[in-house]
Amino acid sequence: MTNVITGIIGLALVLAFLGILVAWIKAIPLIIIVVSVMALAVIDFVRSLRMNGGLR
Repeated sequence: MTNVITGIIGLALVLAFLGILVAWIKAIPLIIIVVSVMALAVIDFVRSLRMNGGLR
């Protein structure tokens, strides 16, 4: 359960940081990179939870 909580907190903090960065810079290539990186981070988080039995 701690892996779920810490993972969600970590993803939220990364999303907040990158969201502020994108809001200041507003460049299309940066937005594409940030969205793709966040999608891959969420996919990796979910897969690691499923592999370790954190999600059912």
